[in-house]
Amino acid sequence: MQEDIYNLSTPHLIIRRDVLENNIRDMALFAQSAGVSLRPHIKSHKIPEIARLQIEFGAKGITVSKIGEAEVMADSGIDDIFIAYQIIGRDKILRLVDLAKRVNVRVGVDSLYGLDILNEAFENQGSAIDVLIEIDTGLKRCGLEPGKGVIDFAKEVLKRRALNFKGIFTHAGNAYGAQNRDQVRQIGEEEGRIMARLAGELTRHGINVEEVSVGSTPTAKISGKEKGVTEIRPGNYVFYDAIQMGLRTADENMCSLRVLTTVISKPSPDRAIIDAGSKTFALDKGAHGVSNVKGFGYVVGKKGVVIERLSEEHGILDISQNHDIQIGEILEIIPNHACPVINLFDEVAYVEGSRVKGFWKIAARGKNR
Repeated sequence: MQEDIYNLSTPHLIIRRDVLENNIRDMALFAQSAGVSLRPHIKSHKIPEIARLQIEFGAKGITVSKIGEAEVMADSGIDDIFIAYQIIGRDKILRLVDLAKRVNVRVGVDSLYGLDILNEAFENQGSAIDVLIEIDTGLKRCGLEPGKGVIDFAKEVLKRRALNFKGIFTHAGNAYGAQNRDQVRQIGEEEGRIMARLAGELTRHGINVEEVSVGSTPTAKISGKEKGVTEIRPGNYVFYDAIQMGLRTADENMCSLRVLTTVISKPSPDRAIIDAGSKTFALDKGAHGVSNVKGFGYVVGKKGVVIERLSEEHGILDISQNHDIQIGEILEIIPNHACPVINLFDEVAYVEGSRVKGFWKIAARGKNR
């Protein structure tokens, strides 16, 4: 496979494989140097081949959001999976029971309701499942507030014979709302301190805490250094994106995921149209509130060009600051947020330079149940 990338039918998703592998290697080396385990979140890429690369470079296992993602990864041979999500609903519980028969799986919990349905299902099977309590360290999404309530909740876990309490986990997604790198650092340090302190409190109450797991790509290398943290769960780092560039977590050369798109119209000197719209880029201008992103993607090599608006199949470019855009030209775009973009495609070409080396199926796309 040596096709030129500019012969691909657009819009087309590509991964610059050398950059991808550098990103995977870099995070693995950080985890090793910090003395923490790496359990990357695969919701960002949804590709078994990339998950296996992460494990080859030293990841202990993977993290997923949904059972559907876990099933795809288990089918590909990955056997250590953390579902960092609350499993609620009879159909999902039954699928979880089946999944646990063939791979090592652990799940997140934050309610007595969740504890009871998990315990009942696994007790009926004569088995048990590992659980981690989700902690809210600032995102205000799922999770228990740090404090005595966590200790009381952990004691409730221990009362249930089919549940094995393994530890606590969090996701500092609020870092995506930071306005600068200093704020990211503050959020990451606070994330690590809260989790380490909470683990210490649990231990002082006689509760064994094996895992203190933190997440988010912007904060992983910050909270991961906190004494007492045992595991990091970054996901986006394999690709990075324009949001990470805005947060100064990454630069253009670290962004491995790109969209190739063709200029199809230039109706005025200040406006050009590309063949990629919201069905390609999604409408994300910043997860959890980041304001350091302009437009709907970063146009590589075209300083001043802004993807100003999106229709479903059209991207409207403001070229008032750079008129060097021609009909028929193929542009390379770094998405604002890689995670939803990968979920909009069936496959991605992995490339080296301008040559296509092969294709990967995005096997876990659409697995939102």
